[in-house]
Amino acid sequence: MRAHSQLNGESSGEEVQAEGPHRTRFGITEESVNDSDPTPGPPPGRGFTLIELLVVIAIIAVLIGLLLPAVQRVRGCLPGTQCANNLKQIGLAFQTHHDQLQQFPSGGWDWYTPPTYSGGQPLTGIAQQAGWGFQILPHLEGDNTWRAGPAVAIATPNKVFFCPSRRFSQTVTYIDEYSPPLTGGQVTHALCDYAASNLEGTGVVRRFQPTRMADISDGTSNTLLVSEKRLNLADLGKAQPDDNEGYTAGWDEDTVRSTAGAPVQDFRGTAPDPAMRFGSSHANGINAVFADGSVRAISYSVSRAVFANLGNVADGQVINSADY
Repeated sequence: MRAHSQLNGESSGEEVQAEGPHRTRFGITEESVNDSDPTPGPPPGRGFTLIELLVVIAIIAVLIGLLLPAVQRVRGCLPGTQCANNLKQIGLAFQTHHDQLQQFPSGGWDWYTPPTYSGGQPLTGIAQQAGWGFQILPHLEGDNTWRAGPAVAIATPNKVFFCPSRRFSQTVTYIDEYSPPLTGGQVTHALCDYAASNLEGTGVVRRFQPTRMADISDGTSNTLLVSEKRLNLADLGKAQPDDNEGYTAGWDEDTVRSTAGAPVQDFRGTAPDPAMRFGSSHANGINAVFADGSVRAISYSVSRAVFANLGNVADGQVINSADY
């Protein structure tokens, strides 16, 4: 019996405590094992204080205040940049026209003469009665419009002819005033924000007769080709005398302007500019493409004499870019 009890109680060398909260094994309690665990627990959570939150908001407000004027300046420059790009494309179209036909586009015949076709094909040179805007269409990705016939050509706007500082593509519709009548009914006209130099007949673009590169004795880099035309913004989108026939117009203030007076900013009034001047919706001046294809800004403060010299292909006057 003694041997049996020793076997049951001591032969394993273990001391077992069957009950109680702290069972032991080899003399070590579970509580002591847990107490000696070196692994730290997670720290208690901590949020922002009100003061810290206010400081962050203040910093964000300051950053927005610093960045907003810069963003606005960039956005303000974008329309002017697009306008300059439009004129660059127009200048290249003039150059390509000259390369292919050995002459610049003419200013057309008159406001009431629609684009001229023969056998379904648009004519060129002195035979074309529409203005320069129609004549350069093939070089402005407008070949299909150019070939589509007068009614379609007159009615189809080309985004290159619009300055985004003033407006996007726009048309007006009114009774047919062409001679002879084109449709006898209503005619839609695609408008234009640009005009060639000049109504005095001393510029690159002339009535009836096209000019050539050799005619520009003052030098192509000193001679104005096309720029922005001044408009009455109060009547924008309406058929006003200098903004109704549109980009296809023959010799007319819709597409040709005077260089006898300095350019002036757009205005709001009850009638169009009687002086038929160049101008724009830009704050400081107009964008202009010169006969060499370069695009430059001309200030509203340019003198009348200098601007007249820029418009004349052969007055013998040397103009410095600092003068405008």
